[in-house]
Amino acid sequence: MGVPAFFRWLSRKYASIIVHCVEEKGKQCNGVRIPVDTTQPNPNDVEFDNLYLDMNGIIHPCTHPEDKPAPKNEDEMMVAIFEYIDRLFNIVRPRRVLYMAIDGVAPRAKMNQQRSRRFRASKEGVELTEEKQRMREEVIQRGGYLPPEEIKERFDSNCITPGTEFMDNLAQCLRYYVAERLSNDPGWKNVTVLLSDASVPGEGEHKIMDYIRRQRAQPNHDPNTHHCLCGADADLIMLGLATHEPNFTIIREEFKPNKPRPCALCNQMGHEIKDCQGTAREKQGQHDEFADTMPTSEQEFIFIRLCVLREYLARELTMASLPFPFDFERSVDDWVFMCFFVGNDFLPHLPSLEIREGAIDRLVNIYKDVVHKTGGYLTENGYVNLERVELIMQAVGVAEDNIFKKRKEDDLYRHDLLFLNSLFYVFCFLLYSSCCRPAQSSAGPSDGADGRGVKRKAEDSDSEPEPEDVVRLWEDGWKQRYYKTKFDVDVSDEDFRRKVVKSYVEGLCWVLRYYYQGCASWKWYFPFHYAPFASDFKDIKEMFTDFETDTKPFKPLEQLMGVFPAASGNFLPPTWRNLMSSPESSIIDFYPDDFAIDLNGKKYAWQGVALLPFVDERRLRAALSDVYPELSPEEEKRNSLGSDVLFLSRSHPLFDFIHELYRTESHEDTDIPAELCHGILGTLNLDDNPILPDKSVPSPIPVLRDISQNSAIGVKFRDPQFADGFVFKAVLLSGAKMPNKVLKPGDWEKGNREPWRPQLVTVKPDSFPIFFFSFSLSGSNRVRSVNQAVMSLDGAEQAAAPGAECRSGRHDDDDNGNVTTFCVCLQVLKEAWMPLNVWFQSLCFYL
Repeated sequence: MGVPAFFRWLSRKYASIIVHCVEEKGKQCNGVRIPVDTTQPNPNDVEFDNLYLDMNGIIHPCTHPEDKPAPKNEDEMMVAIFEYIDRLFNIVRPRRVLYMAIDGVAPRAKMNQQRSRRFRASKEGVELTEEKQRMREEVIQRGGYLPPEEIKERFDSNCITPGTEFMDNLAQCLRYYVAERLSNDPGWKNVTVLLSDASVPGEGEHKIMDYIRRQRAQPNHDPNTHHCLCGADADLIMLGLATHEPNFTIIREEFKPNKPRPCALCNQMGHEIKDCQGTAREKQGQHDEFADTMPTSEQEFIFIRLCVLREYLARELTMASLPFPFDFERSVDDWVFMCFFVGNDFLPHLPSLEIREGAIDRLVNIYKDVVHKTGGYLTENGYVNLERVELIMQAVGVAEDNIFKKRKEDDLYRHDLLFLNSLFYVFCFLLYSSCCRPAQSSAGPSDGADGRGVKRKAEDSDSEPEPEDVVRLWEDGWKQRYYKTKFDVDVSDEDFRRKVVKSYVEGLCWVLRYYYQGCASWKWYFPFHYAPFASDFKDIKEMFTDFETDTKPFKPLEQLMGVFPAASGNFLPPTWRNLMSSPESSIIDFYPDDFAIDLNGKKYAWQGVALLPFVDERRLRAALSDVYPELSPEEEKRNSLGSDVLFLSRSHPLFDFIHELYRTESHEDTDIPAELCHGILGTLNLDDNPILPDKSVPSPIPVLRDISQNSAIGVKFRDPQFADGFVFKAVLLSGAKMPNKVLKPGDWEKGNREPWRPQLVTVKPDSFPIFFFSFSLSGSNRVRSVNQAVMSLDGAEQAAAPGAECRSGRHDDDDNGNVTTFCVCLQVLKEAWMPLNVWFQSLCFYL
């Protein structure tokens, strides 16, 4: 979800929602790996019923990881995906359901963001290649050393899109993986596995939510089911809250910033490509046996406990003296809705609402006043009360001018602090250099003549100054400049502004419906790159009635044409690809070779707005009608929409029922007997290419064996169906038991409860680099003792006995006995470091 910093804000404000996962590791015995027994109780002291995997959050890091060497080919990628799923299964240990959902064709509202991401990825790939070539020539000209350039085809991550051969192969590999685990892993034997691959329309996480909604609407649903959803997107937290299931947990990788990455040019650690000097690589190991390895640590996982988040929200959202009974579940839905204003995947965030500036806290405070005044909530079961939303927007609009001015003040304040903090580092470095840096040898070269290159000069830097912000929201006339710059219209054009607001209001209604009821329209999208101001939300009550009904999703290859740049056209049939590049194409304007990125007040390009043309669906379909007849049978298959597949093993209670369907060759939809499948309902139909027991399952990956003793069975599955207009209730179900409360009085005060404000970047004593100061002292030829020093890097103070060696391990004794090295670790010398740091902070705050 497009909410930068949302998870960071949430985890700091509600710190107790996060706990680290306990993960058991397999053992080695006489060279044989013994896997973890997942039939044993969960070491995390909670038993989960259902595990849901948002697979795209697994596929991307396994196919093009950032912190370790990339897989050499697709086979290695598939094995990495299998191993990742195994780790998650080991941690969570679901007892009923494992649901794996891959992104299928997305609603048009999401396709615009997908288009932006894929065009950016292609543009960045080209720029990286050009930069590598330029830097390689520059380093070689300076006499630097670089390893031979590898002739290796770059993995285009855009292939992780429905309709490509890669996704079709992934689906086949996952079917094999599921059959293998059901046949051989005891922990899987009673688990119902559902696979929704890329041929099934819908985003992965929303296919999961649709499954949960439809199951909990059944009379057989267990209201105390323990759900665990895996994914890194922030919107999973909101989606989990929207289910109103009391036992819902998110599992995700623990984010660790500043992971070391190798230089893209020389493959060495410690610098970026722009700073590469072409130095020869040091030998790794005695015989250079570690030359191709990168120092990595296995990624750890964390649980986000939504039941604890509900505890926090109950305290924060509860309102006294209401003219009607307070309904916590309704207030949670309103909180989820208000989070949409700071960003989501379908709408740009309002200019005056930044999460780092306490936007959600501001909205909550306004919301409480609105509920008191209007006597009701903002939403109900995914439907929005626009009259009450307008009151919130108007309250934000009144404060917009002050918000923009305060933002500028904070920005200037932050820049001043960073500048002064940098001066402090320079001061420390100069002090270190003047005191203890060894003198330059007169015999050695000083200008890089040793052939190893020299550091690039400042004037050679390719850094560019930040572009001027012509809108200047902090100055009078900001609204006029904004509309003129972003939309090329005058602010006095009321009709256009209302058109933008109307589209945004439709978007708010669409997004909330998407979260609570499913996709209201596959065709709707927000047709602008920028959002209106909160103060523009006037008379919005009548701006929205309902969405067009009976809309259909794109087919997979059609979506590829809508989201791919021409550089990724190799994933499309030749005649379709030609429409992206031929000057004679009627839709060539959809595929610009280059495009502008508007930073829109941000600092980095990835935060900016990609100014791409919107795809006209009617023109696209008209152009494709001429090339559809030229699709091959294989391409037609990839372009068709598929079904979910249900798998289970021979020991599952439902196995005999499904096996009988295949024996009798029943091709009619058959309802699942709920009592045989943990209360799960839905309809079954025979699979076209089934996995059947006692039949060998060939491995699609050469390094893995065929399954000769298969005991798994697979069948098509469809969720329970409901009549048009059915409304899924956003309530706690009857019989739901609330988890025991875990928050203690002190937990309420943990985390940053104040609105965000730029802070001085401070280096803690336990992480500050170690500097050694050398003093020329007359005396005997020996190393003097350091009477008091912290001898460990964790900040614990220990007294070093007189006569101890200095921390550096160096003895700079000379033959004359005139110089003695007195080593002082700046990290532990509180008499020097801490007062200097406090002094600089005081000066910064004073300024």
